[in-house]
Amino acid sequence: MTTPLPPDWLEENRPQRERFKLKFGAYIRLMRADKPIGWLLLLWPTWWGLWLASKGVPAWLPLIVFTLGVWLTRAAGCVINDYADRWLDPHVARTKDRPLATGEVSAKEALLLFVGLMLVAFLLVLTQNRLTIYMSGVGAILAASYPYLKRYTYFPQVYLGMAFGWGIPMAFAAIQGHVPPVAWLLYIANIVWATAYDTWYAMVDRDDDVRMGSKSTAILFGDADLIAQAVLYSVMFASLILVGVREALGAYYYAGLTLAAVLVAWEFNHAKSRARAACFKAFLHNNWVGLTIFAGIATHFAMTAQG
Repeated sequence: MTTPLPPDWLEENRPQRERFKLKFGAYIRLMRADKPIGWLLLLWPTWWGLWLASKGVPAWLPLIVFTLGVWLTRAAGCVINDYADRWLDPHVARTKDRPLATGEVSAKEALLLFVGLMLVAFLLVLTQNRLTIYMSGVGAILAASYPYLKRYTYFPQVYLGMAFGWGIPMAFAAIQGHVPPVAWLLYIANIVWATAYDTWYAMVDRDDDVRMGSKSTAILFGDADLIAQAVLYSVMFASLILVGVREALGAYYYAGLTLAAVLVAWEFNHAKSRARAACFKAFLHNNWVGLTIFAGIATHFAMTAQG
């Protein structure tokens, strides 16, 4: 009679190379490195700030530092978010297969990964001026504390906007050595935009969040969610128009805003049913909104430089 193997025998005797491959894959998924949407939604407003602060010609060092920093901080944000939600994710259909929820990555490993990512990001920031370095500390606090707000407030989406947009004032600090009023105006536009697109995202999980006692703007807005979304996007575009006026941006910028408004209108038409898949697609679609606005800014300065 054959003696049964212990339950953990297969894992213990799995080839080391294969175990490394599985663990590495789990880290990739934990950082959402296989899903670039979050990185792009963080990248576009950072590039808005870099291009406006430098009048369309950002120096190569801050451009590299901020672009890499966006990826690192977004990855770190995903890790700490899953660490904070490790009690919730196993009970939500969309998140039950995340590495922390399945046990592929331990809580200790996740914290070490978060610290490592933030440390590399901080080392990059050390190449910038003192004001930018100081401001990076605020960014780290925003990134680390955001995931815990959904337990206590209906406005975690607003806080996400504050965290995702912090690269804007930092970009002005790095390029100009100070943070002018227009940087804060652009920052406000991003906060409202992030609140809007993350509300689409929260509408996907609304039923699960209600069941688990989590909070979001989608729950707060209730049946008035589409009206609230319309108000948020209107404030966003109004703020961006004011940015254009203050910076004397031309027709290419406003063409970008117009196209972005058309894209947002498509989102409303697509997500008016409030179906989960439709709301998630509306969320993803905001990548093109951010890109279009950036294209308007970049094209304005490129055409102005040509004369």
